[in-house]
Amino acid sequence: MLPALAVAQQTPPAPQPPAHPAPALETPGAPQPAAITLPLEAVVMTVGTEKITRAQFEEILAALTANGQRIPGKRQFATQLGELEAVAAGARKRKIDQTVAAKQLIAIQTDNVLANQLQRQVAEEVKIDEAAEHAYYDSHKAQFEQVKAEHILIRFKGSQVPVKANGKDLTDEEALAKAQEIRKKIADGGDFAAVAKAESDDTGTGATGGALPPFSKGQMVKEFEDAAFAQPVGELGQPVKTKYGYHIIKVLERKSKTFEEEKTNIDRQLKQQLTREAMERIEKETPVTLDDTYFGK
Repeated sequence: MLPALAVAQQTPPAPQPPAHPAPALETPGAPQPAAITLPLEAVVMTVGTEKITRAQFEEILAALTANGQRIPGKRQFATQLGELEAVAAGARKRKIDQTVAAKQLIAIQTDNVLANQLQRQVAEEVKIDEAAEHAYYDSHKAQFEQVKAEHILIRFKGSQVPVKANGKDLTDEEALAKAQEIRKKIADGGDFAAVAKAESDDTGTGATGGALPPFSKGQMVKEFEDAAFAQPVGELGQPVKTKYGYHIIKVLERKSKTFEEEKTNIDRQLKQQLTREAMERIEKETPVTLDDTYFGK
């Protein structure tokens, strides 16, 4: 037996939260009851006249866990399961499960579960060899390039960055002029870190002298990323405008992560790609056509 809760948790999230959502895992280190060993056939839960054995209950837990569902303590989960089963039993007494609407929803949920389980099985069957890993690395080298840089931000009106205490809400023109003035000050020998601490509106990096953690492509806004990956190492760039303000960027280092450093990420990307391709092939095995007269083009 697979209770309704197990089915519901395997389907994509509905627009509204479930009646009995499963909470997060219990706090690590919390006191746990002493383990008691019962035979697999022992009845551990009863809902009305339906009896659930230890084996059945643990099958439910295993199915949900395999599907990525976080399970609270066993008793808490059993209580939630019991509540759901009791309500479902009430619905069956009223023959709601025999209505056209309920049958359609149950059929869609069943198809969702089957599709999700098939995708999980396909992903487990995907095999990735070293040649494929190296081919992926060689064809995505730009993805593994990484920049280490520091910056100073001068915000302008409308920026998502808040104005500093006692600071002025600068116009675009005022912010650009201030950024150019600060850049000149540093180019003339000023200390970048000291100026960043005093002037940068990015208070997080400003406190550390403008230093940013190393970043790869896709992690920064486009204008900032384009400048950082094109700017010569060690050179103080011209102010770059983003939605946050004007940035004065200094690239400290640019390097590519090695294959060994990225192997785990490559395997994950390849598995996702190969799984997606396999699922697309499976979809094409069953043609789907739509009536243009009804649905339009």
